[in-house]
Amino acid sequence: MNDKVMKGLGVLVVGAAIWFIPVPIGLKPVAWKLFAIFVATILGFILQPLPIGSIAFISITFTALAGVLKPAEALSGFSNGTIWLIVSAFLFAKGFIKTGLGRRIAYMLIKKMGDSTLKLGYTIVLSDLIISPATPSNAARAGGIIFPIVRSLASAFDSEPGPSARRVGSFLMQVGYQGNTITSAMFMTSMAGNPLIALLALQALNINITWGQWALAALAPGLLSLLVIPYFLYKVYPPELKETPEAKVLATKELETMGAMSIGEKIVAGIFVGALVLWSTSQYTKLDATVVAMLAVSVMMIARVLEWKDVLEEKGAWDTLIWMGALVGLADYLSKLGFIPWFSKVVSASIVGIPWLQAFMVLLVIYMYAHYGFASLTAHITAMYSAFVTVAAAAGAPVYLAALALAFMSNLCMSLTHYAAAPAPIYFGAGYISQGTWWKLGFWISVINMIIWVGLGSLWWKVLGLW
Repeated sequence: MNDKVMKGLGVLVVGAAIWFIPVPIGLKPVAWKLFAIFVATILGFILQPLPIGSIAFISITFTALAGVLKPAEALSGFSNGTIWLIVSAFLFAKGFIKTGLGRRIAYMLIKKMGDSTLKLGYTIVLSDLIISPATPSNAARAGGIIFPIVRSLASAFDSEPGPSARRVGSFLMQVGYQGNTITSAMFMTSMAGNPLIALLALQALNINITWGQWALAALAPGLLSLLVIPYFLYKVYPPELKETPEAKVLATKELETMGAMSIGEKIVAGIFVGALVLWSTSQYTKLDATVVAMLAVSVMMIARVLEWKDVLEEKGAWDTLIWMGALVGLADYLSKLGFIPWFSKVVSASIVGIPWLQAFMVLLVIYMYAHYGFASLTAHITAMYSAFVTVAAAAGAPVYLAALALAFMSNLCMSLTHYAAAPAPIYFGAGYISQGTWWKLGFWISVINMIIWVGLGSLWWKVLGLW
């Protein structure tokens, strides 16, 4: 019996076991059955006996077939605006990659700033930061735009996997990846799971985290992390080569090869700036973030920057639509049928007498380092975010503090391992960094990020009046 079959049987056994356990007092049978399906779905996402899109499709089919939810209820997640924000953002990112605007921005920055290895590191993370609000696939951003540039720079300095790896390549690979870890946390649209977090916070705590609130809350700790982490790596994992004037030469040649900025790039740049303005001023314009993203994609199609075939070929967008739409529908009805309120009451009763700050810090540490057991940020979020934010609130933690801290940890945990998120195998697979070194650096970076984002970040959120 092969590994996939064994994993599939494991998912079914766990789901069936919960299904047939006597319903806890105070809970409706239908809510307990939906919980069994939800747990089995999440376990399927983690073990992946089938692709997660297949798991999601089967889950909502079974939910309707078993009469746990009506078909319209089981499919309700696909009408959620957050889902279409993610789809639209994927298509937005397609414009960046197709036109070459992302690469041009990176090479322009390298041409201006890349005369030392440390500056080169900062240039890489700055490039990632600039394009991150419009690229929810951190794998596409890190792997499709930034990684080829990092790899080319390493080769330009004769730094290849093996004896010459530490010349500049190892440092730049680690900076590129760890910078992506930080930028993924900084915007609601910079990682595919972030809008899901906002939706789960709304369902669990009845709070609405807007695009602007997320960006503002992440601004101070995010910029500080982007300043600290490259310098930390420069000191504890230093490159042998400190001066890199050749980087400017390489960037100049690449820009010459690309030629003048195309009409398509100018259109995408204009749309990008316009979207950022509308996202950040939504409290005045009253425009929903999803509507802004859909407007941006619509303008791209009208301007023929994106063709309809490009939309059809963006598999990541439609894959995300299926699995996240299914999950959102299930999670929504867990709350509506009373499971989430029941769970909150049970947890509240069990932690009476424990100071909220101690309980909250323990929850954060567990949440962060539980990611050693995950190979996907979205799987981690779907498995743990709702439960942990509910427990934190039940312990007495301010709801926005709990929601934001756990939201940012949901991204920053990708620093830990060489399989922690989709970009990790891309950078690790280049062969510049050993597994042991990756894990050691990743652990210390996770500690630094937690101190910055939770320790100093919570003070920033206090100044903003978020808690």
